Amino acid sequence: MHIDRFQTLADPTRRRVMDALCRGERQVNDIVDEVGIHQSGVSRHLRILHEAGFVTVRPDGQRRLYSLKPEPFRELDDWLAKYRQLWEARLDRFGAALEARQNLKNSKEEREG
Repeated sequence: MHIDRFQTLADPTRRRVMDALCRGERQVNDIVDEVGIHQSGVSRHLRILHEAGFVTVRPDGQRRLYSLKPEPFRELDDWLAKYRQLWEARLDRFGAALEARQNLKNSKEEREG
């Protein structure tokens, strides 16, 4: 996992380009319409996404069709999994402590009431 991938995803415009590509293969002009920036800007972001391994390009006659590659997202998910497990375990313990506290409070109120 390279930090470059995180730097690539840090840009909000690139994330909007990727959101546009979530709906499938698209031409640059389709992405321009959806993202709302000039064609040169979209092309630059697509080049960066391609170099980082997030996007693939398929020539179709004179058109170039762009789509997302699943592999880098799997790699990100695998990397995040260990942190997700850490936080899920902490949140489970926190939830159990809150539940125990609420049960103690309810028991106390029943005895007093």
